[in-house]
Amino acid sequence: MLAGILRRVGRRLLASIPALFGVVVVTFVLMRVLPGDPAVFFSSGPSAGKEEIEELRRSMGLDRPIPVQLVRYLGEVATGNLGRSMTTGQPVVVDMTRRLPASLELTCTALFIALLFSIPLGVAAALRPGTAIDHIVRMLCTLGVCVPTFVSGLLLIYAFYYLLGWAPDPTGRIDIFASAPPDITGFFLIDFALKGDWEGWWAAFSQLLLPACTMALFVLAPLARMTRASMLAVLGSDFIRTAHAMGLSRLRIIVAYALRNALLPVLTITGIVFSTMLGANVLVEKVFSWPGVASYALDALLASDYAPVQAFVLLMAMIFVMVNVTIDVLYGIADPRVSVA
Repeated sequence: MLAGILRRVGRRLLASIPALFGVVVVTFVLMRVLPGDPAVFFSSGPSAGKEEIEELRRSMGLDRPIPVQLVRYLGEVATGNLGRSMTTGQPVVVDMTRRLPASLELTCTALFIALLFSIPLGVAAALRPGTAIDHIVRMLCTLGVCVPTFVSGLLLIYAFYYLLGWAPDPTGRIDIFASAPPDITGFFLIDFALKGDWEGWWAAFSQLLLPACTMALFVLAPLARMTRASMLAVLGSDFIRTAHAMGLSRLRIIVAYALRNALLPVLTITGIVFSTMLGANVLVEKVFSWPGVASYALDALLASDYAPVQAFVLLMAMIFVMVNVTIDVLYGIADPRVSVA
């Protein structure tokens, strides 16, 4: 079975190479045709002379034809060189390495919270379709989709920070007066736990909880709706009726038979939701001053800083591929009817 899984992963990764290549090329071309000149932006300002701007453009390689720039960029990407950010002055790989754990920690926590609430809500709605519980769940799902993340984030800040005083200042991953943990994994919760600093762990968790809940509210709707629809389909299956006829307990039928099969489609959409969250959490990162890769890419885009934006899009494409390969393998393991070879 392990050999079959490895072959499946290898085939999927090879099949994703043309897609990644297309992402690199399209992103490169789009950045060049968008309005804005990085040489003008990063020169000494409106008073910069034409010669100074042209010199900066030559140093950035922007004076060459776009096909020549593209070939050069593809060669650099092949060697792992994603360029240097004109905004921070650091290699993009260094900036991404520092910021990616913050985004992953926020996204994973938000997804865990969303799954923790969406699955029970979806199951409860499916067990009592058409009742008040079903209507309440559907209303919550509609609100989660309709309310933008920056609005829900500001409302949570107003309620839990300003009115109640339960949440800490929305100023990043940790309080400005607290010390960051040693850089072991980049994930503050893990690094504080490895250090044994549980006071720092709680401070980091408190800082993480509000932005994570903001993101969880946004993805709660698709997960709950998928759980409900999948449970309704499974509950109407023949094997569920057979289980009832055999006299099995209702709890065992729901948990061991219905929910186990209903979670397979939820597993698939979870991968899509996770990939979407990583790229779409830029508003949450901005509202809570969270130092993630999405806010980093947005700042670079506003400054016409090509390299970070191109690297961000490539990173999101690679994560999307890896998540889908992982979900594909897990789906094959969870459902023996699906071949993993």
